[in-house]
Amino acid sequence: MPYGQNNRSTVETPCVRHCCLDSNDVCLGCHRSLDEILAWHSMNDQQKTALFGIMQQRAIASKHR
Repeated sequence: MPYGQNNRSTVETPCVRHCCLDSNDVCLGCHRSLDEILAWHSMNDQQKTALFGIMQQRAIASKHR
């Protein structure tokens, strides 16, 4: 990494501080899986952005149960 640059993400965390995992280990607050939560800090911005789409699909699916 060049001097003067940082490795900070421009994608904000989706955590809403309502952490509770369902039976599939998916958070009821942010709709990330436990593995995705643990991997968040090692993901690049493109991966994080793609994950937001997956989280939206999970949120919609959970409302239809």
